[in-house]
Amino acid sequence: MTSAAADIRYLHESHPQGTETYQIAPGILWARLPLPFRLNHVNVWLLRDPDGWSIIDTGADTKDARALWEALFAGPLADAPVNRLIATHGHTDHVGLSGWLVERAGGVPFSSTLGEWMSAQVRLWDSQSKPAIDTAVRYLTAHGCDADALASYAADRERTQALLGPIPPSFTRLRDGETIRLGERDWEVIVAGGHAIEHASFWCAEDRILIAGDQILSRISPMIGVFPAMPEADPLADYLDSLPRFKALPADALVLPSHGLPFYGLHARADQLAHHHELRLDDLARLMDKPRSAMELARSLFARAVAEGQGRLALAETLAHANYLVGRGRAVRTKTADGRILFGRAVGTDGELMAAH
Repeated sequence: MTSAAADIRYLHESHPQGTETYQIAPGILWARLPLPFRLNHVNVWLLRDPDGWSIIDTGADTKDARALWEALFAGPLADAPVNRLIATHGHTDHVGLSGWLVERAGGVPFSSTLGEWMSAQVRLWDSQSKPAIDTAVRYLTAHGCDADALASYAADRERTQALLGPIPPSFTRLRDGETIRLGERDWEVIVAGGHAIEHASFWCAEDRILIAGDQILSRISPMIGVFPAMPEADPLADYLDSLPRFKALPADALVLPSHGLPFYGLHARADQLAHHHELRLDDLARLMDKPRSAMELARSLFARAVAEGQGRLALAETLAHANYLVGRGRAVRTKTADGRILFGRAVGTDGELMAAH
């Protein structure tokens, strides 16, 4: 066990099962919803207001998740109405049931950052748009995907899109630095990029509680990926830039992540996450001993994930790290006459760790 790992302490050694909820702090309940992915759950938070409940995140649009929500409405939420629904970000496992849940609770307000509300709406459009699908095929082909990979990724994308239900057509915008009142506590909104365009976390200074969403997870690193809509984006830079903001919070904060167990050890975990990406960047730079496609690099960098059918996300993560290296002069991106995009080590670099971050 590393010293950083030793500095992380879990509030509970287990998680809620089924319709169970755990009280994390006075007025904050933790529920856990199933997901039909390798990452098989998402945490949601139920905050007791003076006159009702506020809910953070929803789960994906599945029969099991709807049934669990019905049980929660009949159980811990039965004593008072739901006042509003809040999304940390617009990924399927966090807003997949947002439209349904808003209506199930009687048309309550929905709160999100602008970028995440829009990105969820775009995902719905994207799944039905031929131009978007054609763009994705060109993108994947340019990065080295063969016909089998294209078919596999299309099927994976279709399965994921089916779990994203209607998004509320109106919302209250969350802005970085503003204070909102949830569960008889004041929370500062922390908007950060990387995992999502405008991911919202919530910090209660008085009780030292951070509802971290996917930005700071307890045992896994959040997925940082590049996708067809923004092929030369640099989300890893956004993510690494966000970590000092969380390290500026007290080290003894209680962190409530969207996956895994609530924990203490915010500073240690932020350091672990930064170091994890430093190592991955070095590994990728060493693989660029000659110009290679992103898919070829992904098969080496994420061999296990590709073998287990997670090639689409492995490619997205590889591109995020490759774009970061390009942006810092450690790699170059070239395009061949037949349209393939290749990444190679920049002249004069050896792939060793650089202190750019």
